[in-house]
Amino acid sequence: MAKTTSPRRQALEDRVVRAVLWVAARLPYRWRVPVLGWLTSRVAAPLLGWNKRVRENLAYVLPDLPEAEIARIVRAVPDNAGRSLAELYSGAEFLERVGPTPLRGPGVETLEAGLRARTPMVLVTGHFGNYDAFRAVMKHRGEPLGALYRPMRNAALNDRYVQAMAQLSSVHAADRKGIVAIMRHLKNGEPVAVVSDIYAEGGLPVTFFGKTAPTAGSIAEWAVKFDAPMIPIFSIRQDDGLSFDIVVEEPIPHGTVEEMMQTYNDRVEAQARAHPGQWFWIHRRWKPHRQRARAAATTGP
Repeated sequence: MAKTTSPRRQALEDRVVRAVLWVAARLPYRWRVPVLGWLTSRVAAPLLGWNKRVRENLAYVLPDLPEAEIARIVRAVPDNAGRSLAELYSGAEFLERVGPTPLRGPGVETLEAGLRARTPMVLVTGHFGNYDAFRAVMKHRGEPLGALYRPMRNAALNDRYVQAMAQLSSVHAADRKGIVAIMRHLKNGEPVAVVSDIYAEGGLPVTFFGKTAPTAGSIAEWAVKFDAPMIPIFSIRQDDGLSFDIVVEEPIPHGTVEEMMQTYNDRVEAQARAHPGQWFWIHRRWKPHRQRARAAATTGP
């Protein structure tokens, strides 16, 4: 179960997000998305401490990055997050605009063959671009899709978030009940979509940007168990800030769970390096202090 934050912090987060969404909802789509990106970057991010966290993460894995590039990423990351939020909460307008987006890349043939044959597939991505764009494409095409999400610590925000996500696909919390539902999708020959680039307590000691980033191995285990291709898919926001290039990569070869998850991290890292302003540097992806504490507890004095 996700650890809760203080009631005061949750109330602040809820007020900020509700205020920003209220303003954005009164604008036409083509303005709503960039305006919410601007508000998130200039107003919400400083209030919520996101700018500091982005800088800390960049300093940890990219210590030689020039200040000008750091400043650009600090602004771009919450801007992309705000745009993604506006898109998700735009419901039918988001689906109408993004749903017809064509898919490209070396993994398209495998994906299309799996959809035609109704064989299980594990579709993976990262907190990058707007990962809901691909779900919009699947919804537009009428394809079934089960998606796993990690509940937010803020219950009020989480309820609204789940309602918005459910407009695009079947969504299940990352708990015991949700995992059972994901297994059911796979058994029925339906693809599932999962985002796994988050810190996992006791996860596999794979690396991300050259630093150990404990990562859960579930998606690789499911792919092996169901003999399903594990296909990375990335929705890259384009220069107009509204459209996407949706790239379906080659499936990750089956091997050991650790090998597969390292390849997964490498694929996400490659996209984050190519488009650093589109990866969610706000996450505490590495938690080096927690890793050191666990290592010390394991080895003893």
